[in-house]
Order: sequence, then C-alpha cells, then structure tokens
Amino acid sequence: MTQIWQRLAVTLEPWHDEIREKCLASGVLHGDESGWRVNGKTHWLWCFATQRETYYMIDKSRGSPALQEFFNEFYDGVLVSDFWKPYDHVASAGTQKCLVHLLREFRHIKKYKDVSKDWPGFRKRVKRLVQDAIKLWYARTTFTDEVYARRCALIEKRLDTILSESFESPEAVRIAKRLRKYRDALFTFLYHPAVPFDNNHAERSIRPAVLIRRISHGNQSTTGADIQSILMSVFRTLRLRGLPPTATLCAALREFVLTGKLPTMERFSSNG
Repeated sequence: MTQIWQRLAVTLEPWHDEIREKCLASGVLHGDESGWRVNGKTHWLWCFATQRETYYMIDKSRGSPALQEFFNEFYDGVLVSDFWKPYDHVASAGTQKCLVHLLREFRHIKKYKDVSKDWPGFRKRVKRLVQDAIKLWYARTTFTDEVYARRCALIEKRLDTILSESFESPEAVRIAKRLRKYRDALFTFLYHPAVPFDNNHAERSIRPAVLIRRISHGNQSTTGADIQSILMSVFRTLRLRGLPPTATLCAALREFVLTGKLPTMERFSSNG
C-alpha cells in the first residue's frame, strides 16, 4: 500500500503544483498552520486555502523559510492570517489579520491574566471598535458609497485615537503594540467585500488534515510527509469543487495510462 501511495503521489504531483498555482493566482488567500510529527520530530502542517483549492505542505519550519518556499514570488492578492510573525515576511498586495483571534485573546486574558489598571477600559474600547467595524461591513450595501466611506473613516479615526494613547496595564501595552504594528492590516476587509474579517476558512480547511493526524500520528519519513501533502491536497480540492475524488482520480489515471500524460485538474472541474 505504501508503494502504491508513493506511485500515486508521484503521478499526481502536477495536480499539487496546479493547486498551488491557483492559490497564488487568487484574489484572497487564507493561511494557517498546525503541528505535525515526522519520524518522531516536530514538523508543521501548513495550509493555504481559497474557496476552490486547499494546498497542504508539511515542513520542518514554522517560520519564514516554509513561507518562502510557498510564496516564491510576489502575491498580488490579500493574505488573510492570524498574527503569527512569520507571515510578515510574505510580500503581498494586502493583508488582513484575523479579528476573531483578537477577540478570543481578549477572553483568554480576562480569564487567565492580570486585568487590573486600565485594561478593562482598553479592552472595552477595542472590542466595541472591532464589533462596530464588523457591523459596518455587513451593512455596507445599505449605504451609499459616500456614506460608507465616511463611516469607514470614523472607524479608522477611532483606532488611531486609541493607539495614540499610552497604557499602564502590561496586557494593554502588549496588545496596543501589536495593533500599532499591524495597523494597516486590521480593517482591510472594510474596503474589499470579498475579504473576510476572520480566518475561519483556513481553520475549517486545515481541520480535515488535523483529524487525519490524530489517527495516523504523523509520518515516519519526509518522503511519507510529501506523499501525505500531495494526496490530502488533491482529495480536499476535489471535494471543494464538488467532484467525487475516487471517480475523478480513476478517470485521470485511465487517461494517464493511455496517453502517458496526466490531464489537468481544471479540466475535470470545468466538466463538473
């Protein structure tokens, strides 16, 4: 079975490359990562997802080297991610940081951290600002362009007012520092209807692979990890496109045997 999977992965590698190219050509791309084990050592499962493609990559790095391997050129779209620092190294036309992650961290701080001094007031103002921005995004079609632009400007002004202040609470200082750093990546979604304010799509996309990890406990070699990445990417993308994975693979492999050339995945998507 292992040899069969390896031969299948080698045959389907062009589809893996095709999925990556589609991701890099998309207008909006979601990124996320999770732990993975290879030969008993910690590696990382990277997931890059659009509405029609999911690209998995298992790498020993959780930092910029892995991202540079995927983004080997300028990404002319909006990258949606959490606040994990290595994403800063991606050259892209725009970025959107997940505001849901920020609100989750507020809840964590309230439960486990020091919430004395000016933290309650800081938290309340930032949380209300984020919620108001999200409400505005949902209601954008009910406003004229001029009214919507004015309301976006008010949101931006409120943020700048908060970030211009100094704070005593260590947690408020830490969060304010992060918000200043990612100032231009907080409200990108207000100006691009196709860009969400959260990274839920990446979290949903990585979940099937995480479930596989819980069963398999990872891979025993880097070759096995590469095979895993290719097969998971292909099967997940076929499902996203509404294609039956087994039947589609059989049809593609049948043509490969007859012609010596694997048809493009996009051709099956178009026919589907």
